[in-house]
Amino acid sequence: MKRRRLGQHYLVDEGVVRRVLELADIRPTEKVLEIGTGRGALTRELAGRGASLVGYEVDTENVEATKKVVRGTGADIRLGNAFDERPDFDVLVSSLPYSESGTFVEWLSGIKFGRAVVVLQDDFVRKLLAPPGNRDYRGVSSLAQIAFDVKVEGRVPRASFSPPPRVNSVIASFVPKRQVPAGEIANIVRLFSLRRRQVSSALGELGMKGKGTFGRRRVFELAPEEVHELCRLRRAK
Repeated sequence: MKRRRLGQHYLVDEGVVRRVLELADIRPTEKVLEIGTGRGALTRELAGRGASLVGYEVDTENVEATKKVVRGTGADIRLGNAFDERPDFDVLVSSLPYSESGTFVEWLSGIKFGRAVVVLQDDFVRKLLAPPGNRDYRGVSSLAQIAFDVKVEGRVPRASFSPPPRVNSVIASFVPKRQVPAGEIANIVRLFSLRRRQVSSALGELGMKGKGTFGRRRVFELAPEEVHELCRLRRAK
């Protein structure tokens, strides 16, 4: 019951694990971070590939199980939420609980890192890649496109997890373009809370100012770079 309460579906497919590791392309000098070690399927393969490995897991039983799997490798397995920390790492590898996907993108956008390879829900990644004007284009879409180059690297069958989820999954890679400060993220969230409003009306309601003429354009029609300029330079009052 604890597993379902935490929304965890454990990755058990060795082929998917190999593909994730191939994409991560970890060098011996790099620091590796894993978020959500689960039972240690990825952790076991990550151990020893880089200069160091730190894994975070919020479930006590999983922490103990993972520590047994990587005993003697020097891997540092921690009970806790990585999103409450700002760890130093070069490469991130994760199979996240899907309920944490939005938090993950906001957290990662403010972190300095080299690359990340993450298993995520297919629908969520489609949202991240949605273009302006698309019905799936949201604040998290704009933030992801401001902060990263995101690419779908492969499909993950439902049977790759135990228990199998009800949704489809993909492997996605994240390569950073820029770090986004917390204040800008907050402004993006606030702006897209009015995503169907005309831009000038939304900015006025939020106490933000924007250069240029937006006409009758609506917030969800703004390109990511336009959102970046509005939310970076025009702080809410």
